[in-house]
Amino acid sequence: MIAAAKINYLQGRIARNDDQQAYRELFVIFYNPLLHFARSFLSSKEQAEEAVSDVFIHIWEKRRRLETVSNLKVYLYIATKNTALNYRSRQNKHRTEDLGEMATELKSIYFNPEQLLITAEMIQRIRQAINQLPARCRLIFKLVKEDELKYREVAEILQLSVKTVEAQMTIALRKIGTVVNFDIQKTVSTRPCSSQ
Repeated sequence: MIAAAKINYLQGRIARNDDQQAYRELFVIFYNPLLHFARSFLSSKEQAEEAVSDVFIHIWEKRRRLETVSNLKVYLYIATKNTALNYRSRQNKHRTEDLGEMATELKSIYFNPEQLLITAEMIQRIRQAINQLPARCRLIFKLVKEDELKYREVAEILQLSVKTVEAQMTIALRKIGTVVNFDIQKTVSTRPCSSQ
């Protein structure tokens, strides 16, 4: 995800200068993460795309007010959640307020060079462990680990306490650790070390 200073810079250019290039850049940065987030609340990809597009249209229409927004990233996530929930209620479907019933899809798992030593089997076990998490726990895990939101930002977006987010992350990490049952001897191929 992009640095807060860059988001603030784009936000200022859009609000003060009607800068369409800055608006496009903001759209490119946030469209996919917000689309995945909207999919947590909506059953179809098309509805999610429409909801995110509506959020960005609203941003452009109200661009002069953007300077009053203290954290644009959180604002975009909250606007996406609210728009998605409005789509659900307009469809006269059973409106679910419980985040435990929301579907969450993780688009990928990021690995640093150290983690690249993990075998394909281990990666599969990690993905399975994540997919076995309760829906609310999986959503929080995705927002923190994939979308790189802070615990307080996730709490604000989902209208939860920071303690709840912390507890859900603890549960997620504990369950993933238990399911994965990491064994270094099985994961890393053993090669004899050369003497120096």
